[in-house]
Amino acid sequence: MARIAVLSFHTSPLAQPGTGDGGGMNVYVRELSSGLARSGHHIDVYTRKENDHQPGSVLVEPGFWVHHVNAGPVRELTREELPLFVDEFADAVATLIRASDVPDAIHANYWLSAIAGHRLKHELGVPLITTFHTLERIKAETYEAESDERAMEEERIIGCSEAVLASCDVEAAQIISLYKADPARVHVVPLGVDHAFFAPGYRPQARRALGHNVESALLLFVGRLQKLKGVDLALETHIELRRRGVPTKLAIVGGPSGPDGVSTLRALHERVQEAGVINDVYFVAPQSHQLLSTWFRAADVTLVPSRAESFGLVALESSACGTPVVASEVGGLTTLVENNVNGVLLKDRDVTSWADAVEGLLNEHHARSLGTSAVLRAREYTWRIAAERLTDIVATLMSSQLVRC
Repeated sequence: MARIAVLSFHTSPLAQPGTGDGGGMNVYVRELSSGLARSGHHIDVYTRKENDHQPGSVLVEPGFWVHHVNAGPVRELTREELPLFVDEFADAVATLIRASDVPDAIHANYWLSAIAGHRLKHELGVPLITTFHTLERIKAETYEAESDERAMEEERIIGCSEAVLASCDVEAAQIISLYKADPARVHVVPLGVDHAFFAPGYRPQARRALGHNVESALLLFVGRLQKLKGVDLALETHIELRRRGVPTKLAIVGGPSGPDGVSTLRALHERVQEAGVINDVYFVAPQSHQLLSTWFRAADVTLVPSRAESFGLVALESSACGTPVVASEVGGLTTLVENNVNGVLLKDRDVTSWADAVEGLLNEHHARSLGTSAVLRAREYTWRIAAERLTDIVATLMSSQLVRC
């Protein structure tokens, strides 16, 4: 069995997804690490220490450790501050590794971790696996460009990674075309879903459990509150449906994230007041797995209006609970949602189109048909399968020559 060092520099897998920098990547690192540990591998996750209450090391389960590393001030850093402490993080991780056992592979998550991982690969002489979660040039294609410097750094690291993991065929093709990646070193490892929590249930009971025992249709948005995730479109869809006389409620589950997070939340509150729907919109703090699955079961439709999405974990978790999604036709969402089979995909961001799609899903027969298909499709995705695919990749890399810059 292998020993794998997992780098998650800017956010801990133990942090609550849905606020700050915590999102699908937190779930990915935690669940994939658990899957690997349960297969007999030894997993050490290294993340930056953000507060004095975080212990140096946490045993999550047998074979799976999380180490909180001192790198920069012990507080939450802004996006602009984070790159300043990547080298300090790499130094600290190297010290910890040399004091124990050199890993068989390094798995870096996100571009900042990949910078540290690229350096450690050469210092320790071990293969580098990278998962970027979001890539600058891919995001620029569907949303907006932020940093040419970041894109160039990503291309340099991709060129020297023994393996680059993509969540779906669409992302793999984008990595190859936009970053000149060697197709032989780009591997598709889809995310999974924890079916022990995310499973179908009885909607009225789920609503009673949440204290929302209402007869109106419940629309759900889950995610970080930032422009990229399109929460404003979810709200406008609800407002349009209310204007049409369709009795709907909207639950927004998540917290502000990134430099525009606070302004996004403020704008949402202002729009709710302005539209006179203050009694029909619930702002809900980020939820644990147990409670989040109840929200999915309570909802009639989940809205995923992201402007860019490498995979779309929210859409998968909603599908596993039997709740159909209306989603943007971008990135990995196009591989998770088959239009009018297990959900609805929309190319445009026109509020009328989104309201029409949701209204169509409020037909009980249609919704039941799509919900059943959604559950069946979601069963194809498990963290065990993801761990098995990564295990095969690591085994191959352990007997291969390292790529040189």
